[in-house]
Amino acid sequence: MNTPLLWYFADPMCSWCWGFSPVIETVRDAYRDRMKIALVLGGLRPGVTTPMTAASREEILHHWHQVHARTGQPFRFENALPQGFVYDTEPASRAVVTVGGLAPALIFPLFRAIQAAFYAEGRDVTQPGVLADLAAALGVNAQEFLRAFDNDVARAKTQAHFRQARQAGVRGFPALILQQGTQLHSVSNGCQSLDTVRAALDAWLTE
Repeated sequence: MNTPLLWYFADPMCSWCWGFSPVIETVRDAYRDRMKIALVLGGLRPGVTTPMTAASREEILHHWHQVHARTGQPFRFENALPQGFVYDTEPASRAVVTVGGLAPALIFPLFRAIQAAFYAEGRDVTQPGVLADLAAALGVNAQEFLRAFDNDVARAKTQAHFRQARQAGVRGFPALILQQGTQLHSVSNGCQSLDTVRAALDAWLTE
């Protein structure tokens, strides 16, 4: 029998995914013997080239406050999203794809490190140097990372992740879809509680 596969659709610069981080980490630990878990980079705002407007900044910070109030996840609100910030989520996603080619075991750790750097520390994770530093902190050679990151292969793989999310019908993040053979089951959409996710997983896994 094929091992079930849980697809986790998320973006490292999605605030609700940051709020969901403790849940997915608990799920990864609790269900590691019952299923595989794979991360798909969803592509929240890939390829954005224009700086944020003041109105857009206020809207996003409103979401951040909601996430913080609901989940308790840490945010650095002071000087967040400074004037001129370009909210392009492609580089952060490509960093996770890149480390997947260099050290697959670090996919989730780097994803989580980028989230923490962006939300809790206020670092600009659209910058290759920042992303290389985060990878290096996990033991990846920074120069090797940058060579692989600034490569058409990494760009193409990242775009393939974005396409997979669209083809799966995922319109918001985070989202969990359980694959059992050829069957796909929606487990959760949005930032759900651990109890909600576990109840849905257990229902499908015991059928």
